Amino acid sequence: EHSEMAGVEYLSPEGLRIDGRRPPELRKLESQLGKCQQADGSAYLQQGNTKVIATVYGPHDVSRRSESLHDKAFINCQYSMATFSTSERKSRTKGDRKSTEISLALKRTFEAAILTELYPMSKIDIFVQVLQSDGGNRSVCINAATMALIDAGVPMKDYVCACNASYIENTTIVDLNYLEETAGGPDLTVAMLPKSGKMVLLQLDARLHCDNLEQVLSSAIKGCSRVHTILDSYIKEHIQKSVVL
Repeated sequence: EHSEMAGVEYLSPEGLRIDGRRPPELRKLESQLGKCQQADGSAYLQQGNTKVIATVYGPHDVSRRSESLHDKAFINCQYSMATFSTSERKSRTKGDRKSTEISLALKRTFEAAILTELYPMSKIDIFVQVLQSDGGNRSVCINAATMALIDAGVPMKDYVCACNASYIENTTIVDLNYLEETAGGPDLTVAMLPKSGKMVLLQLDARLHCDNLEQVLSSAIKGCSRVHTILDSYIKEHIQKSVVL
């Protein structure tokens, strides 16, 4: 109903989305590793028109006592958006609520995946910055951070792969762009450890009728699995190049 009001047709009569994708189709995903020489690990990741750079520093010594954990590493995550990342020109302070919420979601997600017990009394910093925003920021940031952590050689249980899904015009769609994300429908973000099938993040923005929950969740999980295949191919390609060099 909401989409009709806005006068936007989110699905064409042929069942294609605004950008020409089929409902279960991901945006084009591209990634490059090791772009930032000063960091221990870094990755650039682009999903559709959403572009993110992630950098990882550590494990390194802890400077603050509150961050010194005797049995595991302290994970510090900071999410930010470049001032030029959206067309909206609202003033964006470093501590805005959305950034704080996403920083915390990233921290919790990677605490469940990094083998923190290998580095007691130390700290791992993960910085993600959105350079261009066109939907799915949370998922794209998780995928970029995973690549940067692998580039840094930080031991993890598995890749962390994320994807979001929604329900618009009686159809489940995955990997939303900005227009789809602002359509007023539910936005379900899932992050998975693909080998075990364990979910490390599940966030739902806006309400979703329980009748549709299963299919939206299932679509997001399938999206995560496809993200894993793509990220894995970029890692393998990067390793081959490094070996050749």
